[in-house]
Amino acid sequence: MSKKIVVITGSPRQKGNSFAMTEAFIEAAKAKGHQITRFDAAMKNVGGCHACENCYRTGKACCFNDDFNSIAPAILKADAVVFTMPVYWYSIPAQVKGVIDRLYSLVVGGKEYAGKECAMIVCCEERDMSVMDGVRLPLERTAALLKWKMVGEVLVPGVLNAGDIEKTDGCKQAAALADKF
Repeated sequence: MSKKIVVITGSPRQKGNSFAMTEAFIEAAKAKGHQITRFDAAMKNVGGCHACENCYRTGKACCFNDDFNSIAPAILKADAVVFTMPVYWYSIPAQVKGVIDRLYSLVVGGKEYAGKECAMIVCCEERDMSVMDGVRLPLERTAALLKWKMVGEVLVPGVLNAGDIEKTDGCKQAAALADKF
């Protein structure tokens, strides 16, 4: 069954390792007939949540008019959401953290957000897998809070420079993630 999948990236490096894995996932998902909508958060204007709780009172997800107002409707229409990113200083990159924080608007706005599938594609410079916990744990808890089913995660350590991903099976793992939807 074809699904609508929103992919949200968190890296500003378009030739970087997480982008390569993202491309591998998208190509495989499209080959399976899924519809993909992609948002490169680092190339968007998405600020952090202001906690004003005026979500959807103006008809938009947020009364602060930025690019999240185009991302939120896509997420609501999606069957699944995939977050892809490198680890920045042992945590989620700021470029995508704003999007994640603003998911709060779906809750405050009383939107139907539960029941989606979710996955993550993450890479980091260090070889220690626990370095990715600063991304993995918040995303897993976000999915649980939103009542999204975490269907898979690709966690690839030991990549820093553009092209390092080619020395791993990260792109193959990312492509295989498409089988989980």
